[in-house]
Order: sequence, then C-alpha cells, then structure tokens
Amino acid sequence: MTVCATVWATAGSPLGELLLVGEESAEARGGVALVSLSVPGQKGGVTVEDAAGAGWRRDPAAFAWITEQLRAYFAGESTRIEIDYARGGTDFQQRVWAELDSLPYGSTVSYGELAGRIGLSGAGVRAVGTAIGRNPLLVVRPCHRVIGADGALRGYAGGLERKQWLLGLEGAPAS
Repeated sequence: MTVCATVWATAGSPLGELLLVGEESAEARGGVALVSLSVPGQKGGVTVEDAAGAGWRRDPAAFAWITEQLRAYFAGESTRIEIDYARGGTDFQQRVWAELDSLPYGSTVSYGELAGRIGLSGAGVRAVGTAIGRNPLLVVRPCHRVIGADGALRGYAGGLERKQWLLGLEGAPAS
C-alpha cells in the first residue's frame, strides 16, 4: 500500500492568496497531484489553519509546476492549466467535474446545458449544481464557466465577484 504525503502551500493571485493542497505522487507532473485549490473566504474551502492543524507539510517548492501555470493563466499568457488531480468525489461528481474540465477557455454554459451533456434534465439540474458547488479545485476545474440559463452569474463558492473576474479575464460572455 502506497502512503502519499499531503503537502500544502499558498500562492498570490488576483483573487487573493490561494491555498494549494496536494498529495505527493511519482506519476504526477511536478510530483504533486492537486487535491484542493481554495480562495480566501471560499464556502466550504480548506483554510491555512485546516492545513496546518492537520499536520500536513508546508512545501511551496512542491507546487512550482502548478504555481507557474496559475501565474501564466492569471497573466493572460495561457488558456490551459494542465495539472494532475488527485481522484476524489463520488462517481456522479466525477462525471460532472469531467464535463467541467472539457469546457473551453472563454466559453460559458448554463447549468441546464451541462446537465443535458451528462444525460440529465429537470431535477437533475439541481444535482449538477450541487456537484459543481462541491468542486474542490476552483479556477483549475472551471466551474466559473457555468452560468444561469438567462446568462446571469449564479453561485460560485469563491464569490460572484471572483467568478465575474475570471470570466472577464477569459473574455467569456456573462451578464
């Protein structure tokens, strides 16, 4: 049985100080599979106090590959963030998150459209919204690209002002 060490670091960004949590992995690019990316005040997000209190090792160097990609994204130099993720969530959440991962930079989709892409309608739209709300990888798994059917910004664990900023960075349509 392989035991993975959990590591964490913070990184400055236009959204505030990001908290990165990962598991060491020989298979992951850069040696770390990302478990969580949280912004300050994020609903349900991991905090620095959580990381320190859990006994995880602070290791900024372990996240060099990831922080460089985030820097390039926030600077408008890159439209893709290619990071290895640690597997997590339920089977249903993984289906929803895989669909999020396929959303192109600069695009938006409604919750209903996203639900339809995985074969759901009606009450399934609410379940998709719940799964999106449990996405532990803000920014890198682009849940900010999901908007209301009327084009309005709806729910974002990091706050609607951050969602709007990210969509603006990408030049995505949203009202």
